[in-house]
This record gives sequence, C-alpha cells and structure tokens, in this order.
Amino acid sequence: MSGLWPLAFAVGILIVYFAPGLPPTWAVAAPILLGLSLACKIPRWRPVAALALGLFWAQIHVVQSLHHPFPEALALSRAPVLVEGRIASIPVVRNGTVRFLFEVEQCSRDGTSLAFAGRVRLTWYRDAPALWAGERWRLPVRLKPPHGYANPGGFDFERWLFGQGVKATGYVRAGAERLDDGAGHFRLARWRQGLSEHLARVLDGARATGLVQALVVGDRSGLERSDWEALTRTGTNHLVAISGLHVGLVAGGLLLVGRWLWSRSARLTLLMAAPRAAVVGAMLAAVGYAALAGFAVSTQRALIMLAVLLGALYWGRTTRPFHALSLALLGVLLWDPAAVLSHGFWLSFGAVGLLLHALGQRLPRQSRAGVWWRAQWAVGIGLAPLLFLFFDRASLIAPLVNLVAVPLFGLLLPLVLIASLASLIPGATLPLTLIAELLGRCLDALIWLGGRDWAALDLSARPFWVWVVAGVAVLLLLAPRGLPGRWLGVLLLLPAALVHPPVPPPGALWFYLLDVGQGLAIVVVTHDGTLIYDTGPSYPGGFDSGRQIILPFLHSQGIVRIDRLVVSHADRDHSGGASALADAMPIGRIQSGEPDQLDLAGARRCRVGDGWEWSGVSFRFLYPDDRATRDNDASCVLKITAGDRSILLTGDASKAVEQELIERFGNGLRADILVAGHHGSATSSSEAFLRTVAPEWILFSSGYLNRFGFPSSEVCARVDALGIASLNTATSGAIELRLDAGGRIEGPWGWRSRAGRIWTHRPGVDGLEEESQCGRSAAP
Repeated sequence: MSGLWPLAFAVGILIVYFAPGLPPTWAVAAPILLGLSLACKIPRWRPVAALALGLFWAQIHVVQSLHHPFPEALALSRAPVLVEGRIASIPVVRNGTVRFLFEVEQCSRDGTSLAFAGRVRLTWYRDAPALWAGERWRLPVRLKPPHGYANPGGFDFERWLFGQGVKATGYVRAGAERLDDGAGHFRLARWRQGLSEHLARVLDGARATGLVQALVVGDRSGLERSDWEALTRTGTNHLVAISGLHVGLVAGGLLLVGRWLWSRSARLTLLMAAPRAAVVGAMLAAVGYAALAGFAVSTQRALIMLAVLLGALYWGRTTRPFHALSLALLGVLLWDPAAVLSHGFWLSFGAVGLLLHALGQRLPRQSRAGVWWRAQWAVGIGLAPLLFLFFDRASLIAPLVNLVAVPLFGLLLPLVLIASLASLIPGATLPLTLIAELLGRCLDALIWLGGRDWAALDLSARPFWVWVVAGVAVLLLLAPRGLPGRWLGVLLLLPAALVHPPVPPPGALWFYLLDVGQGLAIVVVTHDGTLIYDTGPSYPGGFDSGRQIILPFLHSQGIVRIDRLVVSHADRDHSGGASALADAMPIGRIQSGEPDQLDLAGARRCRVGDGWEWSGVSFRFLYPDDRATRDNDASCVLKITAGDRSILLTGDASKAVEQELIERFGNGLRADILVAGHHGSATSSSEAFLRTVAPEWILFSSGYLNRFGFPSSEVCARVDALGIASLNTATSGAIELRLDAGGRIEGPWGWRSRAGRIWTHRPGVDGLEEESQCGRSAAP
C-alpha cells in the first residue's frame, strides 16, 4: 500500500470535521462513487478513492455523535429532569465542587420518559458525598446542550466536549439517590481511582503528589496551574501527559529486558524465539500501562503506532519508517477519526515525522550524543510552527531542557511505576516517597526555568499561511546538508517575524464585546491605544475571565499592553478578571466608579466630563458626577465616537441614572451602538432612554440560559417594538464591529457564525425562540 493512501484518507476526515457544517449526504456520496469508479480503472486515482472513503468514514462518526442531542426546548424551559446511570469517569474534586462524566441510561421528566441517553458532564456544587467511578445513581439534574464561551483565541470547550462524546452539561440538584455502589462496566476507572487516592494518601500532600498521579494513572487534576505553566514554558508538558513517549519507554524497556531474560533459558527459547517473546511482552506491557491511563485517546494512538512497529518485528518484516508511520496514521483514524480534533494528535505524529526526516537520511555516522542533540533540535524547532498555530507560544529552551529531562525521565518513569505498585504492599511506601521527593525538586527547577522571561516566545495573530510557510522552512532546515536550496529555509522564516497583527487606521476603532457568560467585558482597539471596559466575572471554583478569556483574546490579537482599563463598578461580574489582567500585562491608567472597592493600585474614579482621544477617536465619561454613589448606580457611563458614529456603554446603570442622563445630555446621548445596561435587566433600558439614544443596534452580554432570565422579556419586547436590531453574546458568542473615520459601520458579527464548526452549539437554529433571549439569531 502506498504511503499516500493514508494521507489522502486523513485529508477526507479533516474536510468533514473542520467544515463549517455537516456536509449533505450527496456531497459525500458523489466523491465516493467517483473516486471508486476511477480507482478501479486508473491505479493512480486510488488516493482519490481513499480521500472519498475518509469523507464517508468521518461522516458516519459525526452523524452518530450528533444523533439524538439533548432537546434545546427542554433546556429553554429550565425544567429539571431525572437521570439514571453510572459515573463514567474519575470524579475531580476542587474547592468543594465535584465534576464527573455520567453515562445516562434513562431520562425522565415528571414521570414521563424522554428519548435521551448518552454521556453528560455534571457538576455537584454543594454537599457532594464521596463518589466512585461506576456507581449507579438516580440524579435530579438541570441539563443544557454542550455550550461554552465562544471568543477569538479562547479555549474551544465545545470542541473538547464533542471529542469526549458529551451530549449535555449540567448540575446536580437536591434529592440524589445512590442505587448501586458496584463498578459495573467501569471497573478499570474504579481501580484507577482507588490507586490515585492511595497515592495521595501515601504521599500525604507531598510537592509532587499531582505529578505522580499524572504519571501513574493519567489523573492530572492534582497539578496546579503554575505547574502547567512552567511545564509549557519549558517544553516539558509532554512528559506529564501519558502519550507515545511514555508507552514507548515502557514497551522499549520491556523489549530489551524481556529479550535478555528469555534468551537465558534454553527451554523458553524452544517454545518461542527470544525476539518474538520480547515483542509480545513489550506489547502486553504497553497495553497494561495504557490501561493505567484509562486508555486515553493519546495512549490509544500510541498503542496503534506501537502495534504497527512491533508487528513488523514479530513477523520479521522490514518496514520503511515513513510507510510504518502512514500505516499507524491509518490505524488511528480508523479507530477514532475524531482524533484529528486533538492537538496531541498533530504534535505526536509531527514529532515522529520530524525525527524520521531529520535522522532517517543517510548521514555521516555521528556519536550518540550528536544524534541525541540533533533529535531534540529537530523536535524543538520542527514543532514550533504547530505550537505557535495552536497555542500562540513555543518554548525557546525546550531543546536544551529536554536534552536532560527526557533521559532523566526515561530513568524515573519505570521507578515511579514500580514504586507506586510496590506501595500497595503494607510497609513498602518509602521508595515512592523518595522518588516523589526527587520529582518535586525537578518540578521546582522547571518552575524556576519557566519563570525566566526568555524561556518562551509568544507570537500571535499571524495569518494561517505564515505558519504553513514556517513549516516548509523548518523541513528545509532539518533536511540533509547537501540538499540544494536548503538555505531558503531561513528566508521562509522571515514572515513569522515580519508579519505583524493589523491595527485600525487612524480615526477608526475595532470593538469587541467578549462572551464571558453572565458578566461584561469589552475591548476597544484604536490606532494608538487599547481600552478594556470591564473584565468579566470570576468564581470561587477557580474560573477567572481575565486569565481564561480576556488574556487569550488579547494575545490572539497581538495586544501586549492595556493603555486604559475602566472597571464600571466593583460588582464581581464586571471586575472579576481585573487582578489577573493587572498581574499579566502592563496597564497605563485604571478608572472605576468604585475604585476604593477594587484591589487595583492606582485606580481613580471616573467623572463626568473626563475623557481622552486616540488618533481621532474620542472617549468621554457621561457619568458619575461628584455625588457619592454605590453599586450599580456608580457605573461609569462612557461614550466612544469615531467620525460621526458612536457607541454608548452604561455598565449596570439603572433607570434612575438613565433619566439623569436624558435630562443632562438630551440628544447628546444619541449613539449608533448601545450595550444594554445590566445585561438586559428590566431595571435598565427604559423606553425613554432607548428612544433618546435611538441606536441601530443594541448588544446584550448575558450567560446562556442564565438563572436571572436576562435579557428580560420586558426589555426584549421594548427593543422589538422600537425596531432596534439586537445581538446577544449568549447565542452569538463574542460580537465584533468596526467603525471607520468615514462613518461606516462594519458588522456586527457573531463569533459563533464566523468560526462555527460541526461541534459548535448554535442556539435557536431549530426555530425555537424564547421571549427573554433577545438576539437569538447570530449575525453572519
């Protein structure tokens, strides 16, 4: 089989999974029929048939994944349902909150059975009992379709849920009942959970407890955010996530040891040749370790790749390296076509391909040290374009750190596994404690290295073609020295350094209303400066919109400084992310209606009449005045003007404040774009205010199916009656629009429509409407 076939098969799968929507049946059937008919007659057309089969295979899996979704009508009614089933994952406990996957077998509402089953992701917020994988429960829950924040540069939670096969998310309400404490068919998950908790008890709060749990059973919930940041900045995060390297080390070690031991016995060698016995032992060891990790997707890929290589050894076949890699690619995608959604899929196959490209040519014989350095250099520089494309960041010190870390890890991993299993024997916990101490010191060293400014490089907001060109460049640079034109690789890297993110021209502004759920966060970018108005919410469970939404967005746009931060008032849904922003990025000036309530040094009160101008774009505060105000009525009201177009931001200002503004400014309040006050609450957006402002568009920032029912039906009816167009972040995702100096408005656009894929939740696409959800249909 030609190595081109698996690549063509993979391309077919990519087309389906990354299409804006599910292709119609005829669009899949036609290429299949055409490709097969051509392949039967003309052999060189067989890759076209492979591509068509990839389309077909992906279509089957996508249709199965999207079959019988959770009814949106049920979610919109906010009705609780009763589900029965089993806990399908190791529950993760953090700050008193428990999250777990639940396999729904039966679902009902008010005693009526519902046609819904499958995997859901649940959160148990208060008074959760000790939960074990496999237990059968009857749970009163409130569910909704898989829905996450939708922002440029942000983590695509819906993509992750789709890859996990999750059909709904929700939370547990009072009245849960345990039906069976047995493990059912989740015995492996139960055993892994027991081992993870045993390790936690043995190590008793040791620095490396989370790291040991991650390496042994793939449970990474114990790692702190600072640990992950250090591992990412040093390029060593691949050492923690159980994947091909781990499985390969275990299999390779057993292959060498097993062959030596087996060959010591003449009787055993008569039963089976030592090389073959070693291959069988290595494969069994790899499967065993993958089982410890719960057969995660990354270990499944590793097992398939390993099976191809070990199979060739067992049968004594000579397989060309790239041919073997292409066969492994085919095997992985046949097993799980959704693997293309995982960044790890691309990085793992990319790393192996780069090693074969850099080390597989006929080069002069090198020392082992030279080969090892070349391997680290190949992976470090070769994966950089992918890392920048996926994460906007790559480690600069990864080749040097991995030069030491990988062989050290190769020695420690078997010791960790052996010591962990030995610790199950009473009184045999000392080896694990000593190894955990050593791992803790290694982790502290990585944290120190990762904290250096020069440890990693951030490059964001580059067009896709830049990273394609950079990928070609690194392939040239890693090619054999005698290849003509190899020097062109240096030139092809120049676009990555010279192509900078676009900025608005003088007199224009780019406006982004970010999707932060039930909160508010706005970014305004001009030629000379960047304003952030409000910073979204933060929650005790660890979510912080400043760190997890706003900063990734700013990085994706190439913004490295906040010139002005305005926190309208101190309510948590407006100020929650401010501290994270202040810690991560320089800020020029901070203003708020309640500066004394914020933990921000140098914050000043915004006052009516204050303002500034950036390259022809005017910013003016219309409220508050010098009177003492608190809470919502302390909100800074800001009007932004570019040319003869304007945007009005009112925070959570109430109807009383709106009336004061009408009396003070009258027609001076007119604006083309209005961000609705208080997320669309009936306490704001009075009819008189809307008539005075007379906006073309009103934008709402609210959470999907939020418990307050914002935007309220009263406000929505008022907006509709006045003929004002509207969009809502709850249904549109982040909203973008642009004002130019000539008075033209581009947009607004909803991010869900612009960047939607087959896994993207599109509320309201089935025609369902709800009075309290203004702007249900996202603008194209």
